[in-house]
Amino acid sequence: MTKNPTTLTFRILTVNTHKGFTFFNRRFILHELRDAVQAVSADIVFLQEVLGSHDLHAARIPNWPANSHYEFLADSMWTSFAYGRNAVYPDGHHGNAVLSKFPIVRYENRDVSVHGHEERGMLHCVCRIPGREIDVHAICVHLGLQESHRQQQIRLLCDMIQNDLPHDAPLVIAGDFNDWRLRGHEQIERCAGVREVFVHANGHAARTFPARMPLLRLDRIYVRNAQVHRPIVLPNRPWSHLSDHAPLAAEVLI
Repeated sequence: MTKNPTTLTFRILTVNTHKGFTFFNRRFILHELRDAVQAVSADIVFLQEVLGSHDLHAARIPNWPANSHYEFLADSMWTSFAYGRNAVYPDGHHGNAVLSKFPIVRYENRDVSVHGHEERGMLHCVCRIPGREIDVHAICVHLGLQESHRQQQIRLLCDMIQNDLPHDAPLVIAGDFNDWRLRGHEQIERCAGVREVFVHANGHAARTFPARMPLLRLDRIYVRNAQVHRPIVLPNRPWSHLSDHAPLAAEVLI
């Protein structure tokens, strides 16, 4: 994070943690994932599929952390964090989380599940920037696998942005959109007045899935009310074996 009296530059990272396991759940790698996340030195981190608890794994897997996965990842680097529980099952629950070096002064997890199907949520956090009059709004997103569900969820996202967020506030929306057909992108940009960082810089969204040989453009970083936004290129290693999704990072100037 860099700043002067009139501008602030901060770094964004988004990653689907796959509940702390490698692709196909072959190995528990949360400790390695923490090292990789910390190495990016992002000011705000957006996490999807992060475990809040899992009693069965905790009893069976060596080195399972004593606290939640998002607290373990935050460690001492991100002093403020918020968690939105989405999927609940007998052994525990998982959802979205935001880790922030700025104080999170308010947050809300909105249930955008389609009845009878996948449990999904959008975690909206308000980050207070010291010395700034306008807060940064961060929305961590994990949309459904079915096209019709995503369309409904994008409409809910747009309604939240249009009706509940200040129009002049800096906004970052990041996460796993599962928009592999690329049908939701134009809808989001049009209704929310945002720009996707990688599309704006490169002409197309980044390929992020599967992480070892990315083919599908599932993950995004959208921004609004930013003077400058640019992608950050992350190395293939160690990220290619830390999740089923490759992470995305960006630098934003407000």
